[in-house]
Amino acid sequence: MKNKLKVAIIGSGNIGTDLMIKIMRHGQFLEMGAFVGIDPASDGLARAARLGVATTAEGVEGLTRLPVFSEIDVIFDATSASAHLKNEVFLRGLKPDLRIIDLTPAAIGPYCVPVVNLEANLQAKNLNMVTCGGQATIPMVAAVSRIARVHYAEIVASISSKSAGPGTRANIDEFTETTSKAIEVIGGAQKGKAIIVLNPAEPPLIMRDTVYVLSDLADQAQVEASIDEMAKAVQSYVPGYRLKQRVQFDVISGEAPLNIPGLGYLSGLKTSIFLEVEGAAHYLPAYAGNLDIMTSAALATAERMAQSLLA
Repeated sequence: MKNKLKVAIIGSGNIGTDLMIKIMRHGQFLEMGAFVGIDPASDGLARAARLGVATTAEGVEGLTRLPVFSEIDVIFDATSASAHLKNEVFLRGLKPDLRIIDLTPAAIGPYCVPVVNLEANLQAKNLNMVTCGGQATIPMVAAVSRIARVHYAEIVASISSKSAGPGTRANIDEFTETTSKAIEVIGGAQKGKAIIVLNPAEPPLIMRDTVYVLSDLADQAQVEASIDEMAKAVQSYVPGYRLKQRVQFDVISGEAPLNIPGLGYLSGLKTSIFLEVEGAAHYLPAYAGNLDIMTSAALATAERMAQSLLA
């Protein structure tokens, strides 16, 4: 009986390379099987080869020609939304039971934020890791929604411009759409909105996230305790995740309601949450918390999935 599942990573850029190193250092139920790219000169492919991992620069078709492909149980796709749509169809035709963890905003399968809804989606064959902003902020929206009904949630993710590679820049529209939808589907908000800011400051700034939540009136101490508890849960797999300052509350009265487009005039409790995400610097610099939280969440998801499959 196997005690680990073999994985392949598609995408030899920053995210894929960081994920590979995380698996090799910390994988309990996972082990590297193959590393896939399309640029023969990429640093990621060269690093994987030095570490003894089977590689190909011929994309998913090249992966299927590797001898190890028959042993692959889990695939991480760290390419782009458009590429993932094609990769899913191609790979599923060859291996219908393959488990795919999607790190692009393609959202073919259900959205997954480990601390919020992973246990309910362990049987899914394709899990979407939303976006970096979604992984950082949706747990906070969910923390409020388990105390009070959330009408509206808006998140602003600010990341260093240097940590935004070609894939991130090409998927800005998908980022906002996917994150906004996931705020509603996973976070529990009636309406969600997402904004991303690429900050060109030098030296590069660490990832910062601001979350605004408008909910029914609720006990502020209970809301703050729920947020603190959720932050600790995220820290179990993203150690650099933390609240930057105490949660702020504003009571919005019915005499001076907020006008939320699409929802109308609303009153209640406004909760403002300020986050910081520092990367573990396994491969990426520490300021690239936006990339680290994606690879960390994907690893936590796949580890739990593999544990359930091996049980």
